[in-house]
Amino acid sequence: MTPKLNRPPTIYDVAKAADVSISTVSRVINASPNVSEVTRERVQEAINQLAFVPKAEARARAMKDFARIGVLTPFFTAPAFVQRLRGVAEGLMATRYELTIYTVESIDHLNHYLATLPVTGHLEGLILLSLRVNDESALKLKEHNLETVLIEYPRQDLNTVEINDVEGGKMAAEYLIGKGHQRLAFLGDTTDLGAYAILPITLRLQGFKHGVRQAGLSLPEEFICTSRYDVKDAERNVEPILRRPDRPTAIFCATDMQAWGVVNKARQLGLRVPEDLAVLGFDDLDFADYVGLSTIHQPLDESGRLAVEILLSHLKDPERPLRHIRLPLKIVERQTT
Repeated sequence: MTPKLNRPPTIYDVAKAADVSISTVSRVINASPNVSEVTRERVQEAINQLAFVPKAEARARAMKDFARIGVLTPFFTAPAFVQRLRGVAEGLMATRYELTIYTVESIDHLNHYLATLPVTGHLEGLILLSLRVNDESALKLKEHNLETVLIEYPRQDLNTVEINDVEGGKMAAEYLIGKGHQRLAFLGDTTDLGAYAILPITLRLQGFKHGVRQAGLSLPEEFICTSRYDVKDAERNVEPILRRPDRPTAIFCATDMQAWGVVNKARQLGLRVPEDLAVLGFDDLDFADYVGLSTIHQPLDESGRLAVEILLSHLKDPERPLRHIRLPLKIVERQTT
């Protein structure tokens, strides 16, 4: 048990409690990869028990104009995440808050950020895009009074902004069947990304299957195509389905990027879109309107702006009740259905 001090703890106290050098403590504070996980955990435990605040953060907290909002995000270059970040940036534009972005590549990376940012991140608030937060991490965020909003991950003990991906998949099935299609296919990345990221494609497929079954139709396994979140990969993986003599007459793609890959390949094979093949995407990215892609619209920019609004309201009044918001989805019909 680390003894409590009668003065503010220093980096030397942390080093002594963790039985490491002050340079090791510094590396942990600055998220250096050159520290073993065992040592990192020991130093973090000492920081927690001593309630240590680095000098840089203590100085920053004393500056009235200093304020930063952090965003944790995977897949930083994926268009859907970029649009959400754009909404966050727009929401902060007229405020005194600066935006700091942290990209996550693994569960260890995520857990390290969630363990250290409440103490060493110099943040007043945190927004997480499509990332899982376990009970331990949620407790740490609350213990350190770091106001947090989750986008696309439901937790009753933190603020959340979500959509209903299952309902989105069901909407896609109902829409395409309503257009007279009976041979339907699905394309998306249903790969398990492990314990850190949320990629809700499986939920969209689940809803799509449900909508197909509800109409008395079937979705054969050979008509479920796995493809990465990439136009060229979608082109490659959908080709065998489009060359079948019993090819589908409509395909629901879990993202707009993949949908555009399907449109490209269909046209390369001499198929008319939508006469021979209808293609429906999901997201309504900026480019979808330009190329005439039919899709399911989700409010990407709005989810970022709304997360900022919720965060700022709780920074102003921490006693406000938690907010759990589910944003609506809608079909946007253009030239591919």
